[in-house]
Amino acid sequence: MARPRFIQIHSLASYPGTLLNRDDNGQAKRLPFGGTTRIRISSQALKRRWRFAGEADHDGAARVPYSLQTLGVPMGDRTKDLVKHSILPAALEGLPALHPVALARLTEALNIALYGKNGADPKSRQALFFGRPETAYVQQIARRLAEAMAADATLLANAAKDPDKAAMKALDVQIANELTPLQKNLRALAEQTRGAAGLESALFGRMVTSDPTANLDAPVHVAHAFTVHPIEQELDYVTAVDDLRQQSEDGEAGSAGIFDIEITSGLFYGYVVVDVDLLVANLGGDAALAGAVVDRLVKLIACTSPGAKKGSTAPYSRAEFLLVETGDEQPRTLANAFRRAVDRRGDVFANTVGALQAHLQALDTAYGAHTQRHQLSVTPPALDGVPVAGIDAIGQALQRAVAGE
Repeated sequence: MARPRFIQIHSLASYPGTLLNRDDNGQAKRLPFGGTTRIRISSQALKRRWRFAGEADHDGAARVPYSLQTLGVPMGDRTKDLVKHSILPAALEGLPALHPVALARLTEALNIALYGKNGADPKSRQALFFGRPETAYVQQIARRLAEAMAADATLLANAAKDPDKAAMKALDVQIANELTPLQKNLRALAEQTRGAAGLESALFGRMVTSDPTANLDAPVHVAHAFTVHPIEQELDYVTAVDDLRQQSEDGEAGSAGIFDIEITSGLFYGYVVVDVDLLVANLGGDAALAGAVVDRLVKLIACTSPGAKKGSTAPYSRAEFLLVETGDEQPRTLANAFRRAVDRRGDVFANTVGALQAHLQALDTAYGAHTQRHQLSVTPPALDGVPVAGIDAIGQALQRAVAGE
C-alpha cells in the first residue's frame, strides 16, 4: 500500500466554564472570523500540552500509553539558559570550584558557541530548542574543559593576577580549541543519530537564526483552534475569604480580596496536518517510528485538553468528533464551514456537524473527493457516508498507512 503524502485531522471538542488560553490581560484569547468574535486556543498552547502529556513520573514510567515519551526517542528542551541550567551543573559536578575568572570565561564562550555572537547577553539570546543528545554532547565538552582548568592551578593563578596577559590568552585558546568546531559537530550528530535534535523538533520544527543549517522544517502543522459560534463568556465574581479574619464590629466582612475572572464556554474546531514524507525524513527514514508518532498524535489531539486555571475550572474534555483524511493532494481546512457562526439556538453540535457536512459536500462537488476518510463520533449526528471507528482503530489504521502496509 502506498504511503499517503498528507494526513488531516479535524476535531470538535466542547468545554464549559473554562479559561483555556489567556492573553497578557488574563482574558481568553480571541479570534475575529466571519464578522463575529470567537474564543481561540493558540497552536503553541496545543503543542505544548501534547509535548508534556503523560510526562514520565519519578519511576520513569509514562503516565499514559499514548505519550510521546513512550516512543523511546529523546525529547528536548527549549531554553535561553542551557549553559546555566544544564551544561555547567553536569560539567562541574564533583570538581573543585573553578576560579571565578575561568568560570566566567567558560560560561561566556559556551553561550556564544550555542546562541551566536550576542549569546553572552541573556537579553539578546533567542530561546532555542536542544535535543537531549545535543545537550549531552555539549556537557561532555564542557566537562573536559572544566577538568583541565581545575587541574591547571598555575594557569588559573596567573590568570587571576593578570587576565590580559599570556595566561588568560592560553585559557582562551584552550576553550576555543574545544568550542570552535561545536556547531559543525552538532550538525554531524544530528545527521548520524536519530532524534538528536529532540523528538519535538522532528515533529514541530526548529528555527535557529544564528545557525540556519540547524533548522528543521515542521512536518506537523497545527492551526489555532476556535469556537464555531460567537464568544460565550461570563465574569466570575470571586472573593478570597480570610479564614482568620472575623466579622468586625463595624460590619466589615472577612474578605482578603475581590476579583473578576473571565470564564468561557465553547465548541472548538481544531485542525492538524501531517506531512508524512517530511516526518519520516526527520525521523531518519524510519517509517515504522513515524507511524507510531502519528498513532500517538491523533490520540493526543482527541484525549488531551489544553487549559489554564485547572484548580478552579477542571478544564478536561475529549473530542466528540474526529474526521481523519489521508491523501496526496494539498490539504485544505474545513474551518470555512464555520465562517458563518453556527446558530446557538437548538442543538449546537448537530448544527455544527450539519455545517461541516454541507461544506465538505460542496468542496467534493467542486474539486472531487480525493481522500480516504474515517470518523470518530461520540455525539450524534455523524457525517453521512464516512466510516465510523474508535480512536484505537483510527490510530492503528494511520500507523499502518504511514508504514506503507
